[in-house]
Amino acid sequence: MWEQVASDVCERGGAIHTGYKVEALIHRDGRIQEVRARHEPSRTVRSFSSDYVFSTMPIQELMRALDPPPPTRVLEVSDGLVYRDFITVGLLVSRLKITENAAGGPSIQDNWIYIQEPDVKVGRLQIFNNWSPYMVRDPSKIWIGLEYFCNQTDPIWSLADKEMIQLAKEELSKIGIIDESAVLDGTVLRVEKTYPAYFGTYDRFEEIRNYIDQFENLFLVGRNGMHKYNNQDHSMLTAMIAVDNIAAGRTDKSNVWEVNTEQDYHEEQDQAGTQNEPMVQTASA
Repeated sequence: MWEQVASDVCERGGAIHTGYKVEALIHRDGRIQEVRARHEPSRTVRSFSSDYVFSTMPIQELMRALDPPPPTRVLEVSDGLVYRDFITVGLLVSRLKITENAAGGPSIQDNWIYIQEPDVKVGRLQIFNNWSPYMVRDPSKIWIGLEYFCNQTDPIWSLADKEMIQLAKEELSKIGIIDESAVLDGTVLRVEKTYPAYFGTYDRFEEIRNYIDQFENLFLVGRNGMHKYNNQDHSMLTAMIAVDNIAAGRTDKSNVWEVNTEQDYHEEQDQAGTQNEPMVQTASA
């Protein structure tokens, strides 16, 4: 989908620059005047003048990039926000051991399966075939995504890809989902700050919002951009509403912040101080 969006943007005269890391957002008189970014492969720095800025970067990084910097009390809140990281191990398998007697395709129909067994580290499975048949080249094979909720300081984050794939194979075999011999291929993806958490200094988040909302041309959208546990549809909706506001000349951003306020998201800590897996809405094919 995003490849199509990128194509449409370019066809309409827009330009997309990839490989850049934002280093500074220069502001004056309540507006972001310029965005300075470093091109990671070449290490060259480039400045972009800005009419409007949409930020999906983690709020911690955004606040540290503002120049001049925010007040100390606001930085204290952003620096105290908590995130959880995420590892997906994709396994291509020839067959599953579990079945719902489904006709054709994977032998089960769920998109997501939550794993409750306490003796494995995997928290959830995805069956990519059930999101779309186009995600699997050979429909006779099954792509499974094993999801591990963790922190970058956890030992599992530093495991080599080969070790992660082996762990995934062993855990799925242990709980009776597959035979290890059915695994044909594997890959590992690590994503930092996947889940913005509602503890740490989050109870003071209003201080960040009040400060950020004073910039009339800066719009925070998406999950990390707003430090808000939005699903993909909510994340896209925040951007759409922000664009509607610009088109209508509306400067009040409260309708952007109100997206998905009817759902509360919490991560709980067990007695050992370990954050449990995030609870996410599931969907069936």
